[in-house]
Amino acid sequence: MSSTVPLFMMPGGPELLIIFFIAVLLFGSAKLPGLARAAGESMGEFQKGRVQVEQELDEIRTASKSDAERDTEVESEAERTAD
Repeated sequence: MSSTVPLFMMPGGPELLIIFFIAVLLFGSAKLPGLARAAGESMGEFQKGRVQVEQELDEIRTASKSDAERDTEVESEAERTAD
């Protein structure tokens, strides 16, 4: 039995500190709150868009189900009248 090792693992404490330190060096401590705020807002917009797409897909699914049910009813009614 062989075990697989994931290529990317979630960063732990030391890795996050190193990433934070590099971000401070690149952007400066004054710009980091603005960057975090912009990242949070963009994630919020992404979530809103995802929810909207899911709602539209659900509407399409329910519409197609009702269309299929209506078609089945019309076919069965047509068969009854043909007899």
